[in-house]
Parts: sequence; C-alpha cells; structure tokens
Amino acid sequence: MTPEQIDDVWAVLDREHLAAITRRGPTPVFASISGAHLYGFASPDSDVDLRGAFLWPAQAVLSLHPPAETITIEPEPGDGGLELDWVAHDLRKFARLLTNHNGYVLEQLFSPLVVVSTPAHEELMELGKGCVTRPTVRHYLGFARGRRKRLAEPEPTVKHLLYAYRVLLTGIHMMQTGEVISNLSVLNQRFGLTGIDELVDRKRTGAEKMRLDERELAAQEAQLGELETKLRQAHEHSQLPEEPTTADALDAFVVRLRLDQALADRAAADTDRRA
Repeated sequence: MTPEQIDDVWAVLDREHLAAITRRGPTPVFASISGAHLYGFASPDSDVDLRGAFLWPAQAVLSLHPPAETITIEPEPGDGGLELDWVAHDLRKFARLLTNHNGYVLEQLFSPLVVVSTPAHEELMELGKGCVTRPTVRHYLGFARGRRKRLAEPEPTVKHLLYAYRVLLTGIHMMQTGEVISNLSVLNQRFGLTGIDELVDRKRTGAEKMRLDERELAAQEAQLGELETKLRQAHEHSQLPEEPTTADALDAFVVRLRLDQALADRAAADTDRRA
C-alpha cells in the first residue's frame, strides 16, 4: 500500500483505540488490520478485522489447565458501535500456522496497517519471509474456488467478485515473487486488469450488494478463469521452497521469547516482594 492509502485508512479508523482493544487480553506481540481495509475496498459498513499474535505467560502455558491458544475479543458498549473483533493466536500457534503454508497468517504478519508492533514483531516478520512456500498456493486456489462458487449462486455481488480477484492476484504475485501483497489496487498496478478500479469504487460507495447482471458476470467469469490458470502456471514454475526454511529458527524464537518473559515475570515478582 502507498503511504496515501495507509493514511486514508487511519483517517477513518482510530488506531489508538484499536490498540487499546488489543490490550484487553494478553500482551500483543503485534496487531494489524486485515480484511476489506487491507484489500483496499472497504465500504462505510465494513467490519474491522483486527488480527495478530500475543504471548501467554509461561506459568499459564505450563499449568494443568492451559488457556486457549486463540482469543476473540469483541467490542464493548463504550466502543461507539464499532463493528470489529480482535482475533489473535498465542505466538506458538501463530508460528505453527506460519510453517503450515497458511496464507491468512502471512497476510496478517505482512499487513502494512500495523496497529501494535514490538521488536518481536520485527523479528517475526524476518522469520516469516522463510515461510512463503509453493504449497501456499492451495490456500489461494481454495479461496478462489469458494468465491467463484458464490458467484454462481443467486444474486452474486460486487463484493464476491472483488474477493475473487484479490485472492487470485495475491496468489499469482506470491508464487512469482515470494512477496505478500494483499491490496487489490496495488496488485493491479502490475496486472493492469480493466474494470477493477470501477468495481472498487462501487464497493467503496456501499454498493457491495449491487447485483451483477448476467452479461457482466459472464465477462468477469471468463477473466477469473484465465487468472486461475495463471495461478496454476505460476505455481508450476515457482522457485519458492516446498517447505519453510526458517522453521527451526521460529521454534528457537518462540522458546526464547517465552523464557525471556518468564524471567522478566520472576524479576518483577521479586521486586514486588522486596517493595
């Protein structure tokens, strides 16, 4: 995303308030915006998808009844009716997902719409680069099939169409370059598909439920079919690794952060007892 596009998002979202929401749970390692705001076609009624990772205290993880590895925190009455949820994974689970060819967590990790960052986040992004693999194509092919199936059902919408384009272009670009880009307008600067900007404008102005007529849909389906073929070809010729190259480093990273936190917690407890 360009700096101007990022500024446009923060002009409508309160970054500090979102950061405060993430701190209602365990301490975040990072939090970022995913979904329509990241993809570049949020409309006024779009939900805010707040995603990321956190670190449970070592004592909690080692107890007889360890906490859930995934948390969901929804808005409270004082949040002004904001439609959002903060969904995050403990760092160990997030790292496991990274090593499992998971496009969702890659997009969250490399989202330029950062709400909370830490030194651990910066290190995690470096390690995450080694988790962009050829098998990640399964995520994008599966997502594309689901969206194209929805377009074949009654009353297909601009929203469904944009999600199909976004996922196909993200997948092609990733297979060809190893770069994780989720914003449709940025992607289309490279691919130059006609009509994308018009579709984005329709969605942004609240027309996401605007029905696509049969002739329009037929033309769009033809283009989507060509892109799916290109995604398969990009996968076939991709030079990305078959497996993550940083899995061992991620394992060491998670262990180190958990132990460091345990030592810090112990030092804090000793200080409190002496006070």
